[in-house]
Amino acid sequence: MNQTGLPARRTAHHLLMQITTEGRLMAELIAGGALARLENDDRARAQRLATDALRGLDRADRMLKPYLKKTPPDHVMNALRLGVIELCNGEAAHGVVNAYVEIVARNKRTQAMKGLTNAVLRKIAEEGPAGWAKRAVPLTPGWLRQPLVAAWGRDAVTGMEAAHFAGAPLDLTAKGDANAVAAAVGGTVLPTGSIRVPNAGQVSTLAGYASGDWWVQDAAAAIPVKLLGDVKGLRVLDLCAAPGGKTMQLAALGADVTAVDISDKRMERVSENLTRVGLTANCVVSDAFAYDQGGFDAVLLDAPCSATGTIRRHPDLPYAKDGSEFGALIDQQETLIDHALTLLKPGGRLVFCTCSLLPDEGEVQAEEALARHEGLSIDADALRIDGIDPDWITAEGGLRLRPDFWADRGGMDGFYMAVMRKPA
Repeated sequence: MNQTGLPARRTAHHLLMQITTEGRLMAELIAGGALARLENDDRARAQRLATDALRGLDRADRMLKPYLKKTPPDHVMNALRLGVIELCNGEAAHGVVNAYVEIVARNKRTQAMKGLTNAVLRKIAEEGPAGWAKRAVPLTPGWLRQPLVAAWGRDAVTGMEAAHFAGAPLDLTAKGDANAVAAAVGGTVLPTGSIRVPNAGQVSTLAGYASGDWWVQDAAAAIPVKLLGDVKGLRVLDLCAAPGGKTMQLAALGADVTAVDISDKRMERVSENLTRVGLTANCVVSDAFAYDQGGFDAVLLDAPCSATGTIRRHPDLPYAKDGSEFGALIDQQETLIDHALTLLKPGGRLVFCTCSLLPDEGEVQAEEALARHEGLSIDADALRIDGIDPDWITAEGGLRLRPDFWADRGGMDGFYMAVMRKPA
């Protein structure tokens, strides 16, 4: 790692600028090579620093507010935020302050504010970790917080925000014996059968990675497949399949799986994941709407959505997005449900799910699908699987999962899912 830490800090600042001012997502930036020029240690440090800053951004802003007469330009504000995160995590003040003063000074438009940067960060250094700990849990940006409060209430959203701030442990799905995998990786088996590994470190170094004994999959994301029960020998379509966690689950359970995704690159990743774990599926690159090979016993539709249920893992999302594209996603989900039903044989089952916290992308979609399709029903009995709290079952017979559930275990991603049965 570079001794001054400046390359990692400059890259973290670049990531933060792109996310907060350009609406770019972290994964998109990394895939585009934002970290490519860094050494391995610096690459990990830059990503971790940017992620920590996004997770604690609201708290950092509240710490900075008493020392700022007005909000400085974004270039300076993001440098200050990163400085707060480092100083309040116990980094040495001298190196942190000098680095962010230099980042501010290198920009011609903000170089005159290097004195302000120096003074403010030295004040923050005096407060340090003790000052950070006094502040409340960071709030979700208002554009998202308001609809969440309207849907779930203020107390529930406060619990979600605590889960978002805490981040997410690593969850695995075992190809075979979950208890054996848990013992090998130092994890615990959750009530739904997933394996949770705290402080996992580098995923590829965990026992069983090379031999394909498991794959990474949030515990909530692993539940939709479980709702189908015994699928051995059934023809199952995984629509919008990438990155392939559900495809692998279905294949491991003995289903005859067809995985469909529109992206060549994403489907290549699905194929690579299947190869690593020694499973097979029919992988098809196609727009979901163009795929018309029907007669499936079951279809699993993990529809494109706002992804607001994944903020524990992706704290950039509420700062890169503003909700303006969600209406189009909701319309797309509706038409995907209608299309998926045409691919089922009579009496077949559709598992509709979204990793969203917004009822318009979950409960409302299920209710409206029932209204559009005569004879369509929701199979609430399918939700009677290990680990499901009856309180999570919704009025229409779906399953609502939230980040504040399992708070004592490390939370879970937000999800909605329902099993719809086509009339026979």
